[in-house]
Amino acid sequence: MKMTKISACLIAGLIFTSATFAQESETTVEGAYMSSMDDIIITELANSDERENKEVALQYLRDAADNGGLTPDMMAALDRLAGEGTNSQSRMKGRVMNNYPDIRREACLILGKVGTDDAAKTLNKIMKTDNEPMVLSAAVYSLGEIGYNDNDEVSNAIAFYANKVETLNPTSSLALEVVNAYEKLAGNIKDIKPVVNSLQRIATDHHFVKPVRDRAREVLNKIRSADKNSDSNNNSKSNKSDNAR
Repeated sequence: MKMTKISACLIAGLIFTSATFAQESETTVEGAYMSSMDDIIITELANSDERENKEVALQYLRDAADNGGLTPDMMAALDRLAGEGTNSQSRMKGRVMNNYPDIRREACLILGKVGTDDAAKTLNKIMKTDNEPMVLSAAVYSLGEIGYNDNDEVSNAIAFYANKVETLNPTSSLALEVVNAYEKLAGNIKDIKPVVNSLQRIATDHHFVKPVRDRAREVLNKIRSADKNSDSNNNSKSNKSDNAR
């Protein structure tokens, strides 16, 4: 059943009341009960067909992320909102009725604030299923903020999907987020070649504005320089080890 704007406001009031009550009674059964009520209400708001209710859910999820208070149920609601209209679809006569890129974008930015490996994995999944530049830009930005890159999983995914988007729909804002993410992830990248190739494409692609191309060259030079220094240090250590023998 759809929730109206009025019911959303009433629910928002209940969340505020429960949050205040929980602060005063953190160690009580009542406090735990109100906390679970928050989970239920936010889940219902996120699952609602009404766009306004999803926006209310995002507001409280953002506050919870800022305060480090996201529960597993809240994370599930956030994951759903990040895939609203792509991973989870509501259709009427074959038409997707819940395609809300701005909702997905905000959810991706909140996942960046959460900052966990699981949040990064959700964002990585979003990159594979979404095709809206605003959503992809938010996902890439948040991945850079989190810094997770186990076995180059994230850097390789960014390079692959950046190349795909550059070919189909080159967008300077997305390209800039890709470049910035590479810079943030650089210290956690084992195989630098896909990233270097991606940066070279952006630096020479005149679909992108000059400041973006210049930024790509800047980060490319930084990464190359760091890679050379790393090789030099490794060779130096190897020579010292051989001399010691």
